[in-house]
Amino acid sequence: MKIIAVANQKGGVGKTTTTVNLAACLAEKEKRVLVVDTDPQGNTTSGLGIDKEQIKESLYDVLINGTQLKHSIIHTKWHRLDICPSHIELSGAEIELVSLENREYMLKNALSQAKGEYDFVIIDCPPSLGLLTINALAAADTVLVPIQCEYYALEGLSQLMATIRTVRRSINPKLDIEGILLTMFDARTNLSIEVVEEVKRVMPQKVCKTIIPRNIRLSEAPSFGEPIVVYDTNSRGAIHYRAFADEILESATDNKEVG
Repeated sequence: MKIIAVANQKGGVGKTTTTVNLAACLAEKEKRVLVVDTDPQGNTTSGLGIDKEQIKESLYDVLINGTQLKHSIIHTKWHRLDICPSHIELSGAEIELVSLENREYMLKNALSQAKGEYDFVIIDCPPSLGLLTINALAAADTVLVPIQCEYYALEGLSQLMATIRTVRRSINPKLDIEGILLTMFDARTNLSIEVVEEVKRVMPQKVCKTIIPRNIRLSEAPSFGEPIVVYDTNSRGAIHYRAFADEILESATDNKEVG
């Protein structure tokens, strides 16, 4: 079971889009996938067609109330794709976690209950470096960092890398960087091309081969509660996320993390 945290404290970079669509593409490739939504806004939860009003137990109950992970998991409409949903209550979890013993490991301990049940766990992190993100990094094998191909793309990246180094040093020594995923790429603009070149210059070994284009169908899909491979299976967004899923599978197979 490989656990990937999708993290960047900068908002609007494509974290949720990447979580939903990577998970759906891996499930389409016959992998068993669990999505964990640690963002109190719950956009990943609704992006996978879950009505937040109908959620009985969420990640909040798992982290704060000691609910078993299996009781919070919802099977989505798509085969092999499950989610541990977010709920607005999660916004208070940052404060409630502070007083708990082993507070950085609550998610890791919960996910240990799913060992053998899934090939991949994809964790969508909130746009901050608080305790929910720290929990995700403590539980993860790797961190995937989406970066938009726009001005200030690298803003905050050094802070995130410093956090990853701290987590590696004190909480999770095995944590590795899965890659930097460039999103919202527009080949018609010099800016997008310049951002790609700059990111490759700063972190040449870590940039993912796949680049996700700016695509209107990708933007529309969440409002229908569907991944792009369902909403518009032949769109450019679907083609590129399938290619990215292949890249992730190749990496996992090389590291023997998925059977």
